[in-house]
Amino acid sequence: MEEKFLEIDGHRIRYLESGASKNTLVLIHGLGASAERWNHVIPLLEDNFRVIVPDLIGFGYSDKPTADYTPDFFSDFLEKFFTALNIKRPNLIGSSLGGQISAEYTASHSENIEKLILVSPAGMMKKSTPALDAYIMAALYPDVISAKNAFEMMEGSGKNVEENIVSGFVERMQLPNAKLAFMSTVLGLKNSESITSKLQSIMTPTLIIWGGDDPVIPINYADDFVSAIQDCRFFRMDGCGHTPYVQNPYLFTTKVLEFLIGT
Repeated sequence: MEEKFLEIDGHRIRYLESGASKNTLVLIHGLGASAERWNHVIPLLEDNFRVIVPDLIGFGYSDKPTADYTPDFFSDFLEKFFTALNIKRPNLIGSSLGGQISAEYTASHSENIEKLILVSPAGMMKKSTPALDAYIMAALYPDVISAKNAFEMMEGSGKNVEENIVSGFVERMQLPNAKLAFMSTVLGLKNSESITSKLQSIMTPTLIIWGGDDPVIPINYADDFVSAIQDCRFFRMDGCGHTPYVQNPYLFTTKVLEFLIGT
């Protein structure tokens, strides 16, 4: 993976790039995360795709301007990111917050996306869960103990969370303006309209992947996405929590490749 930077509206944006295929796959991380969240699956995808993984504006090691971090703000950012890199008709995968951003973008730009994969997407759930509450507290008061507790709750498997995931989160949340961007995003999601009507505008072939034991955004919200999107498939990853691409990257990648290229 190669670390790169570009400028969007005067803000420095970081992204990772790997693979040399003419087919492009863009991965969008969730709330409070960074491009590294996809580290387990990037090596499994790079033989088939040029894989591009941004740190969303406000997160990771991208700039964190003072702004209203609404779903529309992120969707606009995604359009500008594609334009800056001259990305045309990529395949798009978004997780959690990244799933909502990807869905909202595709709803208004279906002709620009080849295929769409949403992993435990946000957008339907308007009330919090204990795991989400723990994650928000860890972001506001970042230390190893609170972050480890939050990630263990989010994973839901009872297994130890990788140390670099915890330490990386703590480090990023201590960066200037990180907490401000995080909480602005939380409020932007809470105050946004239901995504249902927008999902009905998605004409792109779509796959929904959801961890069967997701304690952050429970799997019962999956039906709302599957029923609203016209051309939609669904795969439940049993034994996984909120980030199945971290917990079972090989099964996750198998399902992704089956959908994207039919392997």
